Amino acid sequence: MRLQGKVGIISGSASGIGRGMAIAMAKEGAHISIVDVNEEKAIETFAEVKKYTDGMLFVRDISVKTNVYQIVNEVVDQFGHLDILVNNAHASRQAPFMQTTQDLFDLSFGTGFYPTLYFMQAAYQELKKSRGKVINFASGAGLNGQPTQASYAAAKEAIRAISRVAANEWGPDGINVNVIAPIALTPGVEQWRDNAPEMYQSMVNGIPLRRLGDPEQDIGRVAVFLASSDSDYITGQTFMVDGGSIILR
Repeated sequence: MRLQGKVGIISGSASGIGRGMAIAMAKEGAHISIVDVNEEKAIETFAEVKKYTDGMLFVRDISVKTNVYQIVNEVVDQFGHLDILVNNAHASRQAPFMQTTQDLFDLSFGTGFYPTLYFMQAAYQELKKSRGKVINFASGAGLNGQPTQASYAAAKEAIRAISRVAANEWGPDGINVNVIAPIALTPGVEQWRDNAPEMYQSMVNGIPLRRLGDPEQDIGRVAVFLASSDSDYITGQTFMVDGGSIILR
């Protein structure tokens, strides 16, 4: 029970990696608030979280700044404090570089970068009180410059940039800010695997550990570590939870 009594918010936690982290943290005793726009999946995940601990459920559009501040305020009103903030939500669409439009950048930054920024700003005072933990999400698409991912890669690298700034500014307040760059077998990847098994296998063969990560056991357990006191002396870092696909130097 490494997170016993801790209070956390996880955006984009209805399914996939967000769901895996929510369950992993709930099993460790954290009170987790599920935040997602997919009501059906969010309710399912919240029911799973409730098997282990109390939490809250928010089906809201976090691209709207006021919604973000309301979520933080309601969580603090319910539990009295906030210890963990996980910014996982992100939506994007692929396109070749020359066909990447303003609308695609607006989608990626509006659902990923700006909600991350809003949540961090909204939660700062509470995280300062609790000497809390922030976990943001990057991607190998940004680190490697993956083709057709210009808007997504740009938003993810922007998230890494503000994470490093916040780590430096908030370090004296005892707030840790770190980043996870994962590869995981999410429902979307499973669908792609079923539709394009040869391409999927080719991708797996390029991963040194020869498998994709499990959202709960692999990604979720790293998130638990970063949310716990075990990571108190780590901040401003990007953790490649990708089976060895990318080695940062």
